[in-house]
Order: sequence, then structure tokens, then C-alpha cells
Amino acid sequence: MQYRRLGRTGLTVSSVSLGSWMTFSRLGEEGVRELVALALDQGVNLLDTADIYDYGQAEELLGRAIRGRKRESLVLATKTFWPMSDDPNDRGLGRKHLFESCHASLRRLGVDYLDLYQCHRFDPEVPLEETIAALGDLIRQGRILYWGTSCWSAEQLRRACTLCDRLGVPRPASEQPRYNLLHREIEEEVVPAARELGLGLLVWSPLAQGLLTGKYRRGQAPPPGSRAADPEGTGRFLVEEMAEPGVWERIEALQEVAQGAGLPLARLALAWCLRNPAVSSVLVGATRPEQLRENLAAAELEWTPDLEQAVEAALAQGA
Repeated sequence: MQYRRLGRTGLTVSSVSLGSWMTFSRLGEEGVRELVALALDQGVNLLDTADIYDYGQAEELLGRAIRGRKRESLVLATKTFWPMSDDPNDRGLGRKHLFESCHASLRRLGVDYLDLYQCHRFDPEVPLEETIAALGDLIRQGRILYWGTSCWSAEQLRRACTLCDRLGVPRPASEQPRYNLLHREIEEEVVPAARELGLGLLVWSPLAQGLLTGKYRRGQAPPPGSRAADPEGTGRFLVEEMAEPGVWERIEALQEVAQGAGLPLARLALAWCLRNPAVSSVLVGATRPEQLRENLAAAELEWTPDLEQAVEAALAQGA
């Protein structure tokens, strides 16, 4: 495993980390315990979840899976923003919800503090000053060590850092955006802002919901048990991915690049994300041990100019 700093902070995270979106509920308690144990034994230290994932169930499963592990060897990250009930205050980034959501996540995870507490979206209904002040209080109380964002724009990140400096609150340590070979929109504004502001990027969906694993083929039925085989459930976002113009041309061209390099497509896709110096870690959501082992191997792949050139040529297909 390779390790990187989370932006300009003193926190070191594994370059490949384990996420829990849409996977933990499919695995069940024993499956989660097995996957988490494998990840930790292979050098992963960052485990990412959110309160909204199965309405707290993912945090509970993760909490039980890490029971008995050395707490200081773990980097636990969770998120808050989305409504957790019909209560009008049980949502958003107001002071009340941030405090209560943080304490609820701590209970579900079974820990005394969070390494990274992330604002799952920007909240236009709450003054940003209120959000940042509340996060500063949680830091001073020792409930969280660092705070971060997810899916915030470059402008929102700059506003947050300006307010942090004014209010005497630590700046966000990270931003968690979508980033993969098929979705590079953050390269225009978010990546430059993150580098300027000193934020590390923890990127989600680096395999484009599984499209960049090689398991799906144009015109063929998805494999039984795969995410795409459940279009009304876990595959609902994948259906949208598959319908994007030119997507199959790019995937097939990338598959040829991977084959020519003697690599699985998934490893190529993850290593491509890691080639970006702004990326601190890629979050993977494996459901089987062999998937996780393959994903972790991306940390060891050396990116070369030849691979860069071949990938860029492949991505021009279907444009």
C-alpha cells in the first residue's frame, strides 16, 4: 500500500480506501467484517461512510467490523447533510443537526471521535458562517479532528476557506468529488482550487459504478448479481451511466489499452485517478474479497507517459 497526505494536513491516508456506499447493505454483517478485515490487513487505513447510507446501517456495520481494532491505526470518515427522518431539523448543515448527527454517528460507529467529518453537500439554506463555527466547536470539543466537504464547487470551497481564516477555524482538509475516466469535470475548477487551498481529494466512483471493471459489455445482459442487474435498486445510477453518448466507444477503447498493457481495466482506471497529484485517495466499494485485492493492486502501478498518451487517445473515442 502507498500512503499520501490528506492535502496539507498532517494526516496520512492510504491511496486506496474502502467506501461503503451501496455495498455494505448487500454484504451483511459477516461480509462487511471479512471485507474490512482484508482491507485493514492489506494496509488500508481510511474507511469512509455516511449517516445516510442505509439510514445509519452502514455506520453500524462498520462500527461492529472495527470492534477490537486499534483505534489510532484507523482513519474513520463519515458524512452528514441528507434528511435522516421527517423531523425538519434532522437534515442540513445547521448547528443543531451537525451536533446531533455527529453524536449519532459516533454512537453507531462505537468510537469517541471522528478523524474526518464531511459535509455531504453544500447547504444553501444555512449561513456558511454557522456551519463553519459549529464545525470549529466540534473540533475544539475533540469530537472531530478534521472536517471536509463532498460535491462542493470551487467557489464554495474558496468561500469556506476565507470564512475559516476569518473565524479562526481550521480549513477543510478534503473535498470528496466524483472522478473517473468517464467523468473529468472536476479537472476544470475543483482540482485547481483544491491544490490552491491545500485540500486533498478523496474521489468516489473511480470505476464509474462498475463500468470501468470490464464486467459489462455492449449489447450483453449484465452478469447475474451485478449492480446493473438491479436497475431499480443499486443499479439505478449505472443505468444513467450506460446511456451517456459515446460511453461504450470509450470503454471499449480503454479495454484495449488495458489489455495491451497487460492490466485489468479496473486497475488501469484506479491508477489513472491516482496519477493526479491532487488526489489523496480513491474510494472503492468492493463486494467480494477478490475485487478488493484487485483494486488495492492499483496503488502499486507506476503511471507512465505511454499509458497517459494511450488513455487520452482512447478517451477521444466517441467524443
